[in-house]
Amino acid sequence: MNATAMAAYMKGHFPYFGIKTPERRALMKEHMGIYGVPALNDLPAIVRKAFAYPEREMHQVGVDLLIKFAKILGPDHLPFVEEVITTKSWWDSVDTLAVHVAGAILKRNPKEITKWNRRWIESGNMWLNRTAIIFQLQWKIETDQGLLFANIERHATHPDFFIRKAIGWALRSLGGTDPSAVLAFVRSRKLSPLSEREATRKLK
Repeated sequence: MNATAMAAYMKGHFPYFGIKTPERRALMKEHMGIYGVPALNDLPAIVRKAFAYPEREMHQVGVDLLIKFAKILGPDHLPFVEEVITTKSWWDSVDTLAVHVAGAILKRNPKEITKWNRRWIESGNMWLNRTAIIFQLQWKIETDQGLLFANIERHATHPDFFIRKAIGWALRSLGGTDPSAVLAFVRSRKLSPLSEREATRKLK
């Protein structure tokens, strides 16, 4: 029952075992309690093996491992993070990796932002475009507004739902700390109705 419902929620993109997130994370914690936390050097091989399974829960195990290691990952790990973002991509894995892994690495290494942001925002891969738009999602007052607005303008007319949604989501998040900047930007640009609606949903 769980497997069918979970697959349907993801529009049939992946099969599921039917293991919900709390149970999956409990199993992972139990496994590490017995066998220990993987070594950093083993992380890419383990994550790749997890993503080789068809079932989505295994992909999420790989994502959870990257989050666990996020505080010690550096710019040299970004090519691998990008690889995972573009492997069996869907919003659940992409958003988590963009915000909690790629975003965490870049916040600690600001000199790398220009290089990686350009690579992602100019990519022909929609999920990397989305990554560029949302990787600052939790940066609050430290958000580089100029960079975010430039990224949004580049893809403001993008036809895909996931890009339009990401634009609105990023603007709504920024609106929590600088609502006037968001309102000014939205009112001076032509965004899709979805992006504008999402951007201003919590603003007066």
